[in-house]
Amino acid sequence: MSVRKKSRLERLLSFNQHRKRKGASSVYKQTHTADFSALKSTLIKEGETHYTHGSSKDIQTHILALREEFSGQSELLYYHAQLIVYIRREFKVKENVAAFEALWETELDYLLKHLNTRWLVSAADTFVDYSNDPLAKVMAMNVITLVNTIKLHETERYLQRGEKNSDDSKRQNTLQNERVALSDGISAFAVGTDDTLRNMRWRLEEVSKLHFLGGMLLEVFNRLQNHESVYKRFRDRHTRKKTSWWDE
Repeated sequence: MSVRKKSRLERLLSFNQHRKRKGASSVYKQTHTADFSALKSTLIKEGETHYTHGSSKDIQTHILALREEFSGQSELLYYHAQLIVYIRREFKVKENVAAFEALWETELDYLLKHLNTRWLVSAADTFVDYSNDPLAKVMAMNVITLVNTIKLHETERYLQRGEKNSDDSKRQNTLQNERVALSDGISAFAVGTDDTLRNMRWRLEEVSKLHFLGGMLLEVFNRLQNHESVYKRFRDRHTRKKTSWWDE
């Protein structure tokens, strides 16, 4: 079986999760607001845009680094990103999920127009993990699956230089140690260790519980790991058991 997702209680008791939440209160008080109109009209001026690669254990450091990613864009998009960070680190989850859903209900058109694909996928992840609306979960899961499949293909093209059928070892090393941009904010997989497909597998399992046809969804996903496909090729490249996403 694929690696089991920890329960909410296990995550709350996790020292690593506690460390990721430490210091959240101070930065939360400084930045948390729900004045959408004011946030939309205020541009962030942090100079050249810099994308984060990975995330700091210290939430204040991570939140501040994330701000540079939205340089030249509105404070509302940064606010959206902060909500996702707070939710993922399980800080004031109920309050922040409510704020996240209110933001999407109120500013749907604005978010769809201005968020890049990277943050649309992050939003979809959040809906699958925390929404109480089954249809919202299914719609969001479609976004995640579509983009991750494209990411696999584009990462493989980068890895093989789009010309050969064998992997370039130098490029594989780059994927392991640097952020490789694909398009519209999306970055390539860290081949061999990436946890993206494991997390997607967990979300597929959650969505599959909503309807009996969820069994079909998981069956097809499992078959893709064993029959010739980009999913199987990345399974063959994978080296970190903790982030595996397939059934044995």
